[in-house]
Amino acid sequence: MILRLLPALAAAFALAFAAPAAAQLAPPEQAMIRIVDAEQERTVTMLGKWVDQNSGTMNFAGVHAVGDMVRAELEPLGFKVRWIDMKAANRSGHLVARHVPAGKRGSRGKRLLLIGHLDTVFEADSPFQRWVRRGGEGEGPGAGDDKGGMAVIVAALRAMHAAGTLKNADITVFLTGDEEDAGPLAIARRDLIAEGKRADVALDFEGLVQDGGRDMGSVARRSSDEWQVDVTARSGHSSGIFSPAAGAGAIYELARIIDAFRRELPEDKLTFNVGLLGGGTSAALTGGKIRVTATGKGNIIAGQAVARGDLRAISVEQIARAQAKMRAIAAQPLNGAKAEIIFEPDGYPPMAPTAANRALLARLNAVNRDMGLPEMGELDPVKRGAADISFVAQDVDGLAG
Repeated sequence: MILRLLPALAAAFALAFAAPAAAQLAPPEQAMIRIVDAEQERTVTMLGKWVDQNSGTMNFAGVHAVGDMVRAELEPLGFKVRWIDMKAANRSGHLVARHVPAGKRGSRGKRLLLIGHLDTVFEADSPFQRWVRRGGEGEGPGAGDDKGGMAVIVAALRAMHAAGTLKNADITVFLTGDEEDAGPLAIARRDLIAEGKRADVALDFEGLVQDGGRDMGSVARRSSDEWQVDVTARSGHSSGIFSPAAGAGAIYELARIIDAFRRELPEDKLTFNVGLLGGGTSAALTGGKIRVTATGKGNIIAGQAVARGDLRAISVEQIARAQAKMRAIAAQPLNGAKAEIIFEPDGYPPMAPTAANRALLARLNAVNRDMGLPEMGELDPVKRGAADISFVAQDVDGLAG
């Protein structure tokens, strides 16, 4: 994970505040830019300390330790910080920091929700553990995803505080501790969803994506759901394969289903991957459904087969269409076989592209123009994965990256 160390760290954050109509920055905005630039070395050093603390999702103590480091940055800025324990979801927890406006209620602006995550994909036993800086680049576990995003949040808030623009801001920072491997979503995302309902704008500070060397903004993120197909069939000697009495066996039936998915499901922004497959006289998923164990011989008709994969879509309606087609395909078995398709209940919802999200990107590009930075195009959501902002997307306008 390589993070490029750019001087204008707070550009994305500025979109939620006053943006001049002409290419002329207001004095507080000029001050924020100067402060971010002046504090770059401090920000990079802070990031390096965070990266050196392992916070793999299942390293609960490590996730909490990174949360404590972030707390130490936000509390001096006037944020009230709390830790939401997630033992009930078999995860570490989430950090939530809230800044309440100092002015009267009528003077407050938009309620902002800033989203990031404390955990990384690199667990405590990973060989990739340390921050390394090479000139204008830094590399380390989670440097970009998402400790770099958290560093941007802190850098921007520090600049606002020093410039006097934080005083009347209504901002909640929500850093999940299990974005890379979420616990049961009804528990693990309950509090994030609640924060989304009270916010006016949500900004997700996961890494920026470049396409063709150009920085891009994300107004949409696709869903992430998992499915499983279990097939059973009559087993017997291979000499009888395809006969009315013996049938086609489980592996041929699973192959028919998977190939029908390939031929009949495709539509724009929809993908459906087969990640694991096995079959034989017996076949079963093991090890948390990430391994398959199968037995069989070449002269025995397969009696069991199983496949597991994911489904990613841009809208709830697209998910429903794809699942309906998959169920219909599985319901037309070859002779002697029976298939069942299961869709896991815990998945990441889609963040559909909306006019309001695109308006946020347009506002960000106005800030970019004022700062002399290139405008950002709209990233095709097929080019990145799911994210926590999707859990609030039905309730609040948002922008990711």
